[in-house]
Amino acid sequence: MFLEPKPNIDELVKRCKAGQRKAQEMLYKRLAGKMLGVCMRYSIDRMEAEDMLQNGFIKVFQKMGDYRGEGSFEGWVRRIMVHSSIEYYRRHHKMMQVVDMDEAGEEPTVNAIASSSLEAKDLLMLIKGLSPGYRMVFNMYAIDGYSHKEIAEMTGISEGASKSQLSRARAILKEQILSIEKKRYEYAG
Repeated sequence: MFLEPKPNIDELVKRCKAGQRKAQEMLYKRLAGKMLGVCMRYSIDRMEAEDMLQNGFIKVFQKMGDYRGEGSFEGWVRRIMVHSSIEYYRRHHKMMQVVDMDEAGEEPTVNAIASSSLEAKDLLMLIKGLSPGYRMVFNMYAIDGYSHKEIAEMTGISEGASKSQLSRARAILKEQILSIEKKRYEYAG
C-alpha cells in the first residue's frame, strides 16, 4: 500500500474552492489546532472556543471564493477566526465594560510582561483572567496587531474606549505580574 503525499495548503484551497468535502476536512484538521488557540484567547472556556472555531470555519468555507491568494492563507483564516470570535462575543455576552480615560490612568512605563520570568502559558492564563472586554481589546491590540481604529470598527466601541480598555488591561496585568514576582522573590529568599 502506497501512501498518498499530503497536499499542501494551496492545493487544499483549490480543492475546497471546487467544493470537495474531503479537502475541507483535511484543511480543517490541518488548521484547527492553531485556530483553536486564537479562539481560546477570546473565549471564557474551551467549549466556547470550540463554538467560535466551528463558526469561524463555516465562514472560511463560505468565503473561500473571496480568498485571492494574496498573502498567507493561514493569516486570512486567522483574521476570520478573530472576527468570528468577536461576533460570538457580541451575541452571547454583555457589551464590553468601558472605562473612562481618567479612571484608566496612564500607560505603564515599565514593561512588566517583558521583564518577567513568567512562562508564556502563565502569561496567557493571566490574560485569560481579564474581564472579557479588557481581554478582547488586549488580544486584538497586543497579540493580533490591530490598531485602535480597527478595534473600534470591529467591536462597536470608540477608539478612546479601546485605548482605555488596553491601558486598564495592561495595568491589571502589570499588577498581577509584579505580585507574582514579589511572591517568588519572598519564597526564594
